[in-house]
Amino acid sequence: MKKDVLIEIKGVYKQEGDEDEIELFTTGSYYKRNGNYYIAYDESEATGFDGTHTVLKVEQSDKVTLLRTGTAKSQLIVERGVRHQCHYDTGYGPMMIGVSGDRVVSELGDHGGRLEFAYSLDINTLLASENAVYINVREQA
Repeated sequence: MKKDVLIEIKGVYKQEGDEDEIELFTTGSYYKRNGNYYIAYDESEATGFDGTHTVLKVEQSDKVTLLRTGTAKSQLIVERGVRHQCHYDTGYGPMMIGVSGDRVVSELGDHGGRLEFAYSLDINTLLASENAVYINVREQA
């Protein structure tokens, strides 16, 4: 069931009272394996991760794993109510960060749908940023 899809991503980042927002429209692939949905796409210069391939794995409706390979290598696990230690490549070098999942809402089905997740990042247990990601996936016409 691998499909070519249009992916709309909106990210909202809050850090030290400042808020920033980024929107990305791209194409990618969407598939289901072992009961989990996967959204895969190539990053661009606009996101600051040019040369990076990103895969989002959505498990049931409460856990999202973001895996980046290529020029920026990272793995973030966002699970509602759980703090994970994750590897994150800043572009200046890798580091370990804490990822605390606040919300995961998945309305994904076999033809696409909507995914939303929110999480906090901490470095040495000090809050670094609060983040929310909104994704819409739809089949290409």
